[in-house]
Amino acid sequence: MRSLRVHMRSSVLVLITLVLLTSNLLIYLGFQALLHRLVDGRLLALGETVSKLIEDRPELVLSELGSKKVERPGDKDNQELREASHSIQVLNLDGTVQWKGEGVFEGPPVRSELLRQGKAGKIVYESVQTSSGTSLRRIFVPIREHGEVRYLLQAEASLSLSERTLRGLMGLLVASSLAMLIVSWFGSDWLARHTLSTIHTLSRTAERVSESSFDDRLKLDAPYREFQQLAHAFNSMLDRLQKAYDTERHFVDYAAHELRTPLTILRGNLEVALQKARTAEEYREVLVSNLDQVERLMRLTKSLLTLTRLTSGRFPLQFAPVKLEPLLREWVEDFTLLAADRKIRLLLEAEPVPDVLGDELGLKQLVINLLDNALRYTGPGGAITVRLRSSGDVVTLAVQDTGEGIEPKHLPHLFDRFYRATSAIVKNSAGTGLGLPIVKEIAAAHHGMITVESQVGKGSLFTLTLHAMKLLTLQPLKR
Repeated sequence: MRSLRVHMRSSVLVLITLVLLTSNLLIYLGFQALLHRLVDGRLLALGETVSKLIEDRPELVLSELGSKKVERPGDKDNQELREASHSIQVLNLDGTVQWKGEGVFEGPPVRSELLRQGKAGKIVYESVQTSSGTSLRRIFVPIREHGEVRYLLQAEASLSLSERTLRGLMGLLVASSLAMLIVSWFGSDWLARHTLSTIHTLSRTAERVSESSFDDRLKLDAPYREFQQLAHAFNSMLDRLQKAYDTERHFVDYAAHELRTPLTILRGNLEVALQKARTAEEYREVLVSNLDQVERLMRLTKSLLTLTRLTSGRFPLQFAPVKLEPLLREWVEDFTLLAADRKIRLLLEAEPVPDVLGDELGLKQLVINLLDNALRYTGPGGAITVRLRSSGDVVTLAVQDTGEGIEPKHLPHLFDRFYRATSAIVKNSAGTGLGLPIVKEIAAAHHGMITVESQVGKGSLFTLTLHAMKLLTLQPLKR
């Protein structure tokens, strides 16, 4: 697998190489254009000045008709001076030399196209090479006499100095680029090591984390905001993992405890029944007792399965518009006889409310759990009131009982799995401790909220809050 550090270094090197190539090319082309513009500007100034002088004093050329000065060979210094200076000559319109100054290079003959453009009064440039390989820049300026073009002034300059300057510039750019690439290669290694040290710290912390210990946290004193965010996100993830692990561990412990009790009773009853011969009535009593424990195991198993499917997102909720008021009347009516048997008054105060988008079976399970919880913890002579109200775009369903209430210390844990308050009524109840956690998960699946208020000696109030269907757009539930 490729190293991130090597990838960072190579990426930085490639990026800097591309930047250097682009910048060097632009510098070279720009400097070349400036040199050519400088040469052309000097040639133009020279050509216009001399042509103007000749137009004003044509005898300077006419007096030299037929005379052509021959260039004398010079030494090296003269050659360099010649390359740095300009030379001029006057041409007839057919390209023959009318007058020739000193230092003129022996270049190729003037092209007929240039002569035609010069005769038309245009100033023309061209670049040529001599037989010795010297590059020249020429300009042709028309010389007029009585308003008509009579001669062409040819001014030329050697480009050798410009070419040497450009070669020197290219060498300087290449040398500086190589130096920058070398510095970038070693500098990127330091930068990569310094940057990835945070990742190494994160990796070492992650390696120390095990299923039995989530105590390690990333202590990072990095100067970069992004790494601080990474450390915070990593520590938050560890917090969530620790919370989930603790929850699952307690869940397993409580489940094992709840399962062990009825299984122990079943085993004890069977062992006692098998110790000696029993009458049919005694065997029947053992079977009835065991049947109660089997039903308890079935209720616990069903609740565990429901809660597991809810928390894992596999509960088959089918969302559709639900009219709560008629359904609530039907659900409450199913509990009326059971409440009457326990000498508890069950009251319903419901009004028409907006439809909610929900799962009918899931909402029924929620209401049944709340009513079952209220019936279980309300003594004879008490009352349970179910209220259905709407306020704007919010629908509330409340279940209030007149039981003995819940101590404040137990309220934050009521919706934890297998949590049951330690009171006389609760100790004698056959609850599994999973009813309210299931209520919480169903409410969350409907993007609602379940709350509880209670006072010792006065009873408890559970309130479910849902949103009206027109405002609710269900999204996948995030856990």
